Amino acid sequence: MKRRATQTWARLGIYAFLICAAAFFLLPLYVMLATSLKSMDEIRLGQLFALPAAPSFDAWRAAWSEACTGVSCEGIRGGFWNSVAITVPSVVLPILLGAINGYALSWWKPRGGEWLFGTLMLGAFIPIQVMIYPLVKLEAAIGIYSSLPGIVVVHIVFAMPIMTLLFRNYYAGLPGELFKAARVDGGGFWRIFVQLVLPMSTPMLIVAAIMQITGVWNDYILGLTFAGRDHLPMTVQLNNVINTTTGERLYNLNMAATMLTSAVPLLVYLISGRWFVRGIAAGAVK
Repeated sequence: MKRRATQTWARLGIYAFLICAAAFFLLPLYVMLATSLKSMDEIRLGQLFALPAAPSFDAWRAAWSEACTGVSCEGIRGGFWNSVAITVPSVVLPILLGAINGYALSWWKPRGGEWLFGTLMLGAFIPIQVMIYPLVKLEAAIGIYSSLPGIVVVHIVFAMPIMTLLFRNYYAGLPGELFKAARVDGGGFWRIFVQLVLPMSTPMLIVAAIMQITGVWNDYILGLTFAGRDHLPMTVQLNNVINTTTGERLYNLNMAATMLTSAVPLLVYLISGRWFVRGIAAGAVK
């Protein structure tokens, strides 16, 4: 009886901690959402945590299509489509290349593979800021600086080490007998990869996609440096909206723009979160 009571109190303590942690992390999200739905007259009252008296999406419409980002007042919708154009190839290509690298390094073990893997891991620990200037000079020399291919190449370069690590660890945990049987049946490198390995990689592909989408979509410094004026991502446009405001600072518009900018990674995680947990449990990041 005493043991059962102890377990009950322990469970209540865990629930209390989880509720407090959830409230701590969700409070800023609530403040942003509530503020974005208020008018400026209501915001001036200083009641930060109060619900909107008359909720309105006017600030959201203005943030999307009317807010000024420098000299242009077309909202952040242009930055949204720029972010989509940057994110799609910057997610698909690194995941594909990382899967191939991880597959080769875990099962085929090419000559010099350990040195290659060590070099990639070394690259994962080099700060991005250290590599910006050399990459600027390199891309300028080959003519892709300040362009869409230029920013995509940069994201691929910085994603390759972690993508290779994730896939290598995942594939190394798969039963070796499957691979050996496939080779006995005459399967080559690409046939085994496409017909055997990829169908078993769904949880890890979801993990990699969530990590890459979140990283690329939320990136600011690389987009500002490499994308060029015509391809600025949504995060850069958000910064321009907030910092080019003249006169009264429109907090409801700023919060609405922030919510719109963060909507895509939030939706991706909410939709595929269970796959993310499953991929981690399957050994994707062990």
